[in-house]
Amino acid sequence: MVERSKAEIPGKYDLNEKWDACLDLGVRRFVYSSFAGAFAGLLLFRSPVTRWASVAFGAGVGIGSAYSECSHKFNGSPPKLTPNIFGTPPSKAGDE
Repeated sequence: MVERSKAEIPGKYDLNEKWDACLDLGVRRFVYSSFAGAFAGLLLFRSPVTRWASVAFGAGVGIGSAYSECSHKFNGSPPKLTPNIFGTPPSKAGDE
């Protein structure tokens, strides 16, 4: 008989799994977008300052997209905001 010392935790509630996925996603997107920024900087710009700026911009885009994805993983997707308009019938195509 083999006893399991660790209780089974569903993936929805497992924080270790979420942190691992977010760390992996953050590092990957940071590296890949930095390389894309470096490549674009080499193709488009002559000055070293603007090349480094394109690398920094790419890194920022990567970190921002990873942060957005991780916030969805931890908090769930944000609610959809719909306007509360009462008393107006739904519009039909050709009713003008």
